[in-house]
Amino acid sequence: MDYIEVSIHIKPFRPFNEILVAQLGEYEYESFVEEEKNSLIKAYILEEHFDIKTVEDCCVVFKEALEYEITATKIERVNWNKKWEENFDSVEVGTFCYVRAPFHEAKPDFKHEIIIEPKMSFGTGHHQTTQMMIELMEDIDFKGKKVLDMGSGTGILAILARKMEAGNTDAIDIEDWAFENMKENFGRNEVKVSSYLGGVEVISQINEQYDVIIANINKNILLNQIQTYAAHLKLGGKLLLSGFYKTDAVDLLDADDLKEFSKEDERIKDDWCALKLNKA
Repeated sequence: MDYIEVSIHIKPFRPFNEILVAQLGEYEYESFVEEEKNSLIKAYILEEHFDIKTVEDCCVVFKEALEYEITATKIERVNWNKKWEENFDSVEVGTFCYVRAPFHEAKPDFKHEIIIEPKMSFGTGHHQTTQMMIELMEDIDFKGKKVLDMGSGTGILAILARKMEAGNTDAIDIEDWAFENMKENFGRNEVKVSSYLGGVEVISQINEQYDVIIANINKNILLNQIQTYAAHLKLGGKLLLSGFYKTDAVDLLDADDLKEFSKEDERIKDDWCALKLNKA
């Protein structure tokens, strides 16, 4: 599936940047990049969900106070592996976890080392959400626990769980190239993870009760899937969520299906947010 990159030049930039991101976040937009110096917001959505009128409607209500220009560009699938080898630096999360490509030198002083080739999948450890999820995982006792990594991408978080001595671990992704990529990375890191191609329906098909569920996706998908997560998480289990902005955290925490959960930890990096929740 290809994506549409929607570029919105706005003046003034603030506070309309936050307003527009919040509005578009209510639709199927999966991620945003804000470039204040260029007065630019870039929003990304799957081509099948794109409707330029939605963007225009979000802007036109502020036409008396806001100057705006909208352009949309189709983005073909990117060979992230090639781009990564051209630009990638290794990632260090404290002394806890070192994420590197196969062509980087090993660093045995880190507690855990993960070798990743992303190809066309998300999850190199560079994005703030992935780093925060790694940080939240550090304090969890994974030994022997049943783990689900939803929207696994490269498989980086499932790999880390297994390196932390997790028991049966399942990884699910809806994209076929991510499914193939995660399997390669599981073999590269010599960890045993059960891989599944599909969406939230796969969780019900597996019909397992998990000790830890990890989901680094985006707010709208999380809200649609939280009921299933809650149903397949044991009492006392941990739910780790990221892939959304800090302003979206309240929507997740207010979701009816999370009423029985308590917040154990919250991380913020550059306006991105990650939550660790406990099922009471």
